[in-house]
Amino acid sequence: MDVLKTEEKGSDVKLATALLVDTFNQDCDVAVVITNDSDLEEPIVVVNKLWGIPVGILNPHKYPSRELQKAASFYKPIRAGVLRTSQLPDPVINLHGVISKPSGW
Repeated sequence: MDVLKTEEKGSDVKLATALLVDTFNQDCDVAVVITNDSDLEEPIVVVNKLWGIPVGILNPHKYPSRELQKAASFYKPIRAGVLRTSQLPDPVINLHGVISKPSGW
């Protein structure tokens, strides 16, 4: 039996690293992160406090992380209708096969 696991791993670390590198290299004046992952609280605080770069959160979830709301320079929810109309068609067919979005989306 073949099992395909689509669980993401390490995306929060990659995002935090990119945020810190962009800030360190002075490649941004303002940063915006689309997340509800409270693991990103500390890099957001570091960028904001150490470098003085405002970091905003755009949140696609119904129940926002309080930690992120406190850490962010600004916060804005992404409305469900906007999120829905911003998605790719389902399914997407490419040279590697068919990609379908999860039913909950």
